[in-house]
Amino acid sequence: MRKATTYTATVPQDKDRLRLDRFLADALRELSRNRLKNLIEDSYITRGGEVVSDVSAKVKTGEIYAVTVPAARPAIPLPQAVPFGVVYEDEDLIVIDKPVGLVVHPAPGHPDGTLVNGLLAHCAGSLSGIGGVTRPGIVHRLDKDTSGLMVAAKNDTAHQHLSRQLETRTLSRRYKALVWGVPDPRQGKIETAIGRNPANRKKMAVVKRGGKAALTHYRVLKPAGTKASLVECRLATGRTHQIRVHMAHLGHSVIGDPLYGGSPKRRLNNAPDTVRHALAAFNHQALHAYLIGFQHPTGGEMLRFESNLPLNFSKIRQLLEEI
Repeated sequence: MRKATTYTATVPQDKDRLRLDRFLADALRELSRNRLKNLIEDSYITRGGEVVSDVSAKVKTGEIYAVTVPAARPAIPLPQAVPFGVVYEDEDLIVIDKPVGLVVHPAPGHPDGTLVNGLLAHCAGSLSGIGGVTRPGIVHRLDKDTSGLMVAAKNDTAHQHLSRQLETRTLSRRYKALVWGVPDPRQGKIETAIGRNPANRKKMAVVKRGGKAALTHYRVLKPAGTKASLVECRLATGRTHQIRVHMAHLGHSVIGDPLYGGSPKRRLNNAPDTVRHALAAFNHQALHAYLIGFQHPTGGEMLRFESNLPLNFSKIRQLLEEI
């Protein structure tokens, strides 16, 4: 197992009063800002031998910070045969097409049978350790019932490079969503803060205080009959349930969304029984990560992958186009 690595960074005069996480990200380009935030919060940053655990602490000229990157720990999840589509794979990374219903990493209520378990089996243990014990290789995630493209890292170098692209918004992620109604205007952006719903901690919400800044660009690709439309959403940030929360906030919730979509009954007055029954049986959000693009972490070439809509998603869309 590789040993822990320690970096040092001295604060120059022109960095005085800068936030700690930002200073370290500028000084240690080999580590992403998100990785540094995790190290700060996990007490791996010291100043004069004392732990500094506040990411927003202001640095002062002449201070010397020591940053310890712990050795990657072996992943606890066991390799398991879990079905998912492989779109692309090389020695640095793997792009997978996640099906609906597959949880990305072990969590309470889902100790195994996750994408991580499947990746450990498929990649024979060659996954980056940066994601932690339960999330080896995971650069970003999708909700359990959101399908589509994800990239996972096979080594720490690839993970750092891809994470940095995610932070700088150069890793492109686009989704197709089937939503109720037709947004007006048909193209725009939704920019709010998203935080926990104070009335239901299992849900997220647009909040006026606290929360994290979230930006989603959307455009209507095509109306689906008179009651719905197919929309493309492009993420500029990656908050929990971001597209689902933002589209519901816009008044055009994602069809089938059990948390933010509401009941479809009132929207389907006079609709044929076939449509109403199909929508009643469609018990997950019609949201698909259809495109991902990024720079290869070692080769440098730009890669771009697209995925077709799942069959049940396409069937619902076709039924709605008839009413």
